[in-house]
Amino acid sequence: MSQITAVGVVLLATVLIGAFGIRMSRTTSDFYVASRTVSPLWNASAIGGEYLSAASFLGVAGLILTFGADMLWLPVGWTGGYLVLLVLVSAPLRRSGAYTLPDFAEARLESMAVRRLSSVLVVLIGWLYLMPQFQSAGLVFRTITGAPPWAGSLLVAAVVAANVLSGGMRSITFVQAFQYWLKLTALALPLVFMLMAWWSGGAPGLAAGDEWALPLHGRDHPVYETYSMILATFLGTMGLPHVLVRFYTNPDGRAARRTTLVVLTLLGAFYVMPAVYGYLGHVYGVPAGDTVVLTLPGRLVGGPVGEFLTALVTAGAFAAFLSTSSGLTVSVAGVIAQDILRGGVRSFRYATVLAVVVPFALAGVARSLPVATVVGLAFAVAASSFCPLLVLGIWWRRLTTTGAFAGLLAGGGLACTAVVVTISGGPHTGWAGSLLAEPAAWTVPVSFTVMVTVSLLTPSRVPRGVARTMVRLHTPETLNVDRGDWRPRHM
Repeated sequence: MSQITAVGVVLLATVLIGAFGIRMSRTTSDFYVASRTVSPLWNASAIGGEYLSAASFLGVAGLILTFGADMLWLPVGWTGGYLVLLVLVSAPLRRSGAYTLPDFAEARLESMAVRRLSSVLVVLIGWLYLMPQFQSAGLVFRTITGAPPWAGSLLVAAVVAANVLSGGMRSITFVQAFQYWLKLTALALPLVFMLMAWWSGGAPGLAAGDEWALPLHGRDHPVYETYSMILATFLGTMGLPHVLVRFYTNPDGRAARRTTLVVLTLLGAFYVMPAVYGYLGHVYGVPAGDTVVLTLPGRLVGGPVGEFLTALVTAGAFAAFLSTSSGLTVSVAGVIAQDILRGGVRSFRYATVLAVVVPFALAGVARSLPVATVVGLAFAVAASSFCPLLVLGIWWRRLTTTGAFAGLLAGGGLACTAVVVTISGGPHTGWAGSLLAEPAAWTVPVSFTVMVTVSLLTPSRVPRGVARTMVRLHTPETLNVDRGDWRPRHM
């Protein structure tokens, strides 16, 4: 009963905090980018709230418990991705003045074809990322209530839709900032009690020769899969639509850089803890799976305190589902509203329903995989499509419209194909299984190679306004350069 109460408190707090944001959401800019007035600390907390998904809260500990120390690369990669984002993307992206990734693609390449393809990829990545959030919500809700999985998925989907419909980005910013600190507390406080119990019990460790502590075991081609996972996590972060849209909410490029630095600190503090949960789960023989974070406090501490800690962790898990799903829904709805509907607040609200309904339906029919595995596939698609577009679009003036389109189609298309085959027909064995389950090591080079090669072969397709665009992207805010919000031509 305490776990159900904890879930109810999180849901109620989410709705109330979101309602507070409604009073401040009036314009289109409020709904899409919170009128670009979010401070670095507030924005960093919101980024941490939406970035630390079910994969971070539940999946990392589950994979470390199952596969051992080799999976420590996951939290390292997910945190390190923000370092790449800081160095290469954050400030120029904010200076672009765009609302969404397709906005940036059209502004930089001056092509509706590139914009449309970017829109399709944003929606696909968003839905792929949302699906495991809803599946995990169903799993946790079934664990604590015995209800069918669809009930938990529906509950999270409904709350997310209500918040986004009511206040857009400004409302979600308040919600996600609160949820980051709730998730941090929900992991940290039980961990303190569990470490005390572990120490008082003699601090048991690993048995001699335990393969859990050895890297590169338990998979068909561990060296390839590890490096491919590192590449996906480091480069995929900059291509995640719900992450990038956050940088559009900063006042300027300098604030975007400061936000990224704070995010690195917040994520580093968080990601230490799931690894310890995975280790303790292995030491105490907890069954492998995504629920180790939920079951471990009750096993180590027990009694009323253990029950309270389990309720707290459950609340944190639901905060993870809600915050990440909210950010993804905002980014997907923004693209659908601008590129499929007519734009404006009313279109954004219609798009929100579509952004939630499709992944909710997919969560009910798709094969259930470990949540971190599915999220890793979303990172691979992002790394294979938007990472090359952003890096080359920001730093290489010779990128052409044809080259960008061909690279997006090649890298994004191949990665999406690998995802569909893995989710629908897996698990596959041998090299085929490794290449499909961890595609980034070959799809990212393909995308970069195609973009560069085709651009060099089509020099006449360099956008006419590339010189002015590059000046806008790289000129510091202290200089007097026009930085009004960019608008897509079709709006």
